[in-house]
Amino acid sequence: MKKISLILLAFTAHFMAIGQTDPVLMEINGQAITKSEFLQIYLKNNPNPKYDKASLDEYMELFKKFKLKVIEAEQLKYDTIPKLKKELDGYKKQLSNPYLVDQAKNEELVKQAYDRTIEEVRASHILIRVESTASPADTLAAYNRILGLKSRIEKGEDFNSVAKSKNGSEDPSAASNGGDLGFFNAFQMVYPFEEAAFTTPVGKVSEPFRTRFGYHIVKVTDKRPARGTIKTAHIMVATPKSATPEEISNAEKKINELYDKLLKGEKFEDLAKDHSDDPSSNMKGGELPPFGTGTTTRMVPSFEDAAFALKNDGDISSPIRTDYGFHIVKKLSWTAVKPYEDMKKELQGKVNRDERAKKTQDSFVSKLKTQYNYQDVSSKNGKWFVKNLDTTYFIGKWTSSNLKSDKPLFMLDGKAFGQKQFAEYLMKNYRNVKKDINENVVKVQLKNWEKEAVLAYEESQLTKKYPEYKALLNEYHDGILLYEIMTDKVWNKAIKDTVGLKSYFENNRENYKWGNRTDAVVYECLNQSIADQVSKMLKNDTINSKHVLEVVNKESELNLRVKTNKFDNEATPFIQGRILKKGLNPSFELDGKVYVIKVNELLLPRNKEFNEAKGVITSDYQNYLEKKWLDELNKKYKITINESVLYSIGK
Repeated sequence: MKKISLILLAFTAHFMAIGQTDPVLMEINGQAITKSEFLQIYLKNNPNPKYDKASLDEYMELFKKFKLKVIEAEQLKYDTIPKLKKELDGYKKQLSNPYLVDQAKNEELVKQAYDRTIEEVRASHILIRVESTASPADTLAAYNRILGLKSRIEKGEDFNSVAKSKNGSEDPSAASNGGDLGFFNAFQMVYPFEEAAFTTPVGKVSEPFRTRFGYHIVKVTDKRPARGTIKTAHIMVATPKSATPEEISNAEKKINELYDKLLKGEKFEDLAKDHSDDPSSNMKGGELPPFGTGTTTRMVPSFEDAAFALKNDGDISSPIRTDYGFHIVKKLSWTAVKPYEDMKKELQGKVNRDERAKKTQDSFVSKLKTQYNYQDVSSKNGKWFVKNLDTTYFIGKWTSSNLKSDKPLFMLDGKAFGQKQFAEYLMKNYRNVKKDINENVVKVQLKNWEKEAVLAYEESQLTKKYPEYKALLNEYHDGILLYEIMTDKVWNKAIKDTVGLKSYFENNRENYKWGNRTDAVVYECLNQSIADQVSKMLKNDTINSKHVLEVVNKESELNLRVKTNKFDNEATPFIQGRILKKGLNPSFELDGKVYVIKVNELLLPRNKEFNEAKGVITSDYQNYLEKKWLDELNKKYKITINESVLYSIGK
């Protein structure tokens, strides 16, 4: 913690120095790069920074290559490419969000989010769909429908039965679950829904409320403390959705055999590695990402319940079934919900991206208006829009072509925001506008535009107000340009330049060789008895591996595994150092397994053909192209490094 604090202090100190004393560290093609810019990237990429000459020189070489590529991209106008401008604008919007909220109100929402993280609520809901752009008549009809369903419940009908009934809930899942959503906590539902669920007492039904999906009523059926985060491992025997009853029976038989082996003391990790059908976890002993409170990883309820029911680290469940197959779950560790201070930063980020953040913007805009001496002059100059809007507006065909003036509608920081800007906003933002009389439409849209314009103005000032924001924006800018120019000049070029790629291969053929290999069918047997059975069967040349598997695994799926390949002798443990002959070889034991190997051919070393090494050749060719390109850039651009500034870092 002390090291991290020192890094943050150094980082902050250098930002505070901007505008006071931020010496130029390097110039490329006349473009100055300051000490603070270099330090910001250096600290980000070096969690344990060293400030000795060798470390600084090493990173400076990497930094120089990075800046050369970015400056070349700027010279080639990559920053004007529409898709890259759009991508950067998206990042800019994300980065600016934390600066465009009322911090005091935002803090309240972060604390509220924590309170809803340490508690879980179970609720059922009924939904009546209505579009956000629905007419007043359609909106009222939907509202009356939800009121009617609520009335039925208040008169004694069961909530879930009403949800399932004809003309009941329009959530498709209600037919099977009666509207039951299970347990959830903060950020797992849209905010208005979360708000209704957490503020309705257990056993009660909420008043109707609206989300972007329509009108809802919610019945809260239970609340409990959050269960925390659990880390588990599992062994899975998969059953596809199309599995036949026989396949399901075989899978259940296999999982029970594995469970018996665990009860007899065999290692969970070994069985997971050898027999689990989950490719994302089997080679890690079945280990899964943590799930539970505050994590993005969700498991199906039956899996979660089985995991959280395990009391001690190392306990295993009996086999359970999910939609994916059969599982045995092992508890590795459990972590309680973290204290507020430890989660505050994470929750802050979620709140800033969440719908709830909009609640703070009105008060923030009000503060900005005071700060920038806002003046409203729309009462007179907004009348043109009331007179000139027509029904074409709601289908996106209205234009302001007959608007000749550009009178101000409001003033901010001495700048006029006029009629033409508002007209442009209206033409772009006709969707999701309720049909109403012109006066009401203009009033609502004027308020929306004004809020957007004030926030946009504040966003334009952020680089002047917040050096750390400016640094992050530059980092995203450089990263986007770097990726695009590397794609064009190196990565894609190596793939598309087939002539150059093959020429590179021909000039470097000696770098791509096969070592000694064995073309074989390998039978991995559970024990010596099974190996003897396999060897006996393979003496009959008409018997193939499929037949051997069917016979040997008839009683147990764990008896035999078969691998067919051209194995690298030095990289394959069960072949490495062994003298094998063509044909059937004697069985041998390795790491608790018994192997029978039938060799088709012993392959001697030889040069690889192009198609046999294309992936490695392409990677090497990319490195070659990048080096050649950097040599050209070093010649093209003049580079000056101020070593006294460089070596002053950390002092």
